[in-house]
Amino acid sequence: MAAKPEPVHVSTRTAPDAVALEVFRHLFTALAEEMGAALKRASFSPNIKERRDYSCALFNPAGAAVSLGDHMPVHLGAMPMSVSAALDELGDLDPGDVVCVNDPFRGGTHLPDITLISAVFAERRILAYVASRAHHSDVGGSTPGSMPLAREIFEEGIRIPPVRLYRAGVLNEDLWRTLLANVRTPVERGGDLDARPVYSRSRSDGESIEPSLRWTVSSSTPTAWSRPGSR
Repeated sequence: MAAKPEPVHVSTRTAPDAVALEVFRHLFTALAEEMGAALKRASFSPNIKERRDYSCALFNPAGAAVSLGDHMPVHLGAMPMSVSAALDELGDLDPGDVVCVNDPFRGGTHLPDITLISAVFAERRILAYVASRAHHSDVGGSTPGSMPLAREIFEEGIRIPPVRLYRAGVLNEDLWRTLLANVRTPVERGGDLDARPVYSRSRSDGESIEPSLRWTVSSSTPTAWSRPGSR
């Protein structure tokens, strides 16, 4: 008969305050929910505005997921891998940088699901990363809608590795034109992509989440915000 495992004893001096942990869990989750509400209101296409095929999440400076909105589980399960891949390949982001990625081999789901990642700063120190993933109704490929019975990924549409769509707040015009030249509905794609960098980091009332995030992080316990390991 197998021996029973020894109980794990956690010192009360290092254990997190359970009540505080729960309070801040709800605060961080509320930030992700507010980002989603703002993204829905600002988006251009019915896919995001009416079908609500989008997700938002909040990550600590090491790229570890802290809170996920109550959105699309298939997005949220894979989004941390996209954030990790982006930071591994591009390094820490600067103010105004927005990374775009949809590659399934870098944490993406299918190609129509495009993820945008940016950093939130406090006095030039990275406070958090925010990410949103949304389904775009066409990203090229062999059939309209970009969901063919494909034999290889290239039939599905344009594949985007982690690249900076914005650098220091300036749109990468060459990348923008390349993306829109490879889809059947460039006006709709442009409208959705143009809305997301700002509104995926805003509250439902249009205000930035940054003041709320700064207050929440500064008030939270280390356990509520981070985990071992740093980038």
